[in-house]
Amino acid sequence: MILRNISTGLSAAVMCAATLSAQAPAPPSRPSADSARQAKPYTPAKTPWGDPDLQGTYTNKDESGIPFERPSQFAGKAVSDVDDAELKELIAERAQAALERAPGVGGIDTGAGPTHWYENYGAKNSRAWLVIDPPDGLIPPQSPEGRQRAAMAAAARRGNGFDIGPFDGPEDLSLYDRCISRGVPGSMMPAIYGNSYEIIQAPGWVAIRYEMVHETRLIPLDARPHVDGDIRQYMGDARGHFEGSTLVVETTNFKPVSAYRGASEHLKLIERFTPTAAKTVQWSVTADDPHTWTRPWTFAMSLTKDNSQQIFGYGCHEGNYGLRDILSAERAAEKNGTAGAARGNGGVE
Repeated sequence: MILRNISTGLSAAVMCAATLSAQAPAPPSRPSADSARQAKPYTPAKTPWGDPDLQGTYTNKDESGIPFERPSQFAGKAVSDVDDAELKELIAERAQAALERAPGVGGIDTGAGPTHWYENYGAKNSRAWLVIDPPDGLIPPQSPEGRQRAAMAAAARRGNGFDIGPFDGPEDLSLYDRCISRGVPGSMMPAIYGNSYEIIQAPGWVAIRYEMVHETRLIPLDARPHVDGDIRQYMGDARGHFEGSTLVVETTNFKPVSAYRGASEHLKLIERFTPTAAKTVQWSVTADDPHTWTRPWTFAMSLTKDNSQQIFGYGCHEGNYGLRDILSAERAAEKNGTAGAARGNGGVE
């Protein structure tokens, strides 16, 4: 794997609180920096054919470590209620926790390398948690059908990546372990490395390249219908359009094995790429599947345009010894009467 050499320190803007005069009255709490950006409308440049220009290389490495749902300490608050001072404290706590976990990255004594090899250390988070709707910051309860399907899947699950085996064949490992896909929206979620994404535009089309697993999504903008329901794809079938400066992408037709968070074949994901500053795009994802959750729900994070984070090659299959070794270890364990001892690697190439 190719890892970038990045700084582990937090910037002075994150680590230092502003100095206030002892005589001056305390100012009112300000909204988070991300909220402030959203409050000021931003209009991006146009492409030669008139679409909002979102092109460039982006990273979300600074969103690493943000809890998906609202932490209990913020009960009763919306994400916009967390002011700059609280967010700075959270960022410092998360950075320290990440450093403390660093020796165990990849397993104990695996020689995974020093912490500055990894992109997710020193992350300058834009928010306190990711789920923005419902307002309580929590994923809605599953529907009865969703609970039943989840129970059946748990009973049938064998390897599936992080679970203990037996690993009878490649199908017992996750798509990520097998270098096939991280799916949607997984392909754009922060990880310890490989957090670069490139948006490319042409008349009637948008393409998104992902560094991790090296997939490319082609998104037509010409209002064509989705493909037939019998055609299922790992990353679904995407259709896009612009609403003002926001790129809206609706994706359906997922393969059951890649449907987000165990959703059904009826899953519809709606992504919104909204430029909020010259180098910032808010990316939000709404999951809509009444066969899985009691209501639609949305999470969001920031993508930062950064040309220094160019996409590296991702030689996953070329060096995917993990898959072969997990299966061979299971065969050896069967001979020794200890089957099930092998464990998935979560996508190590």
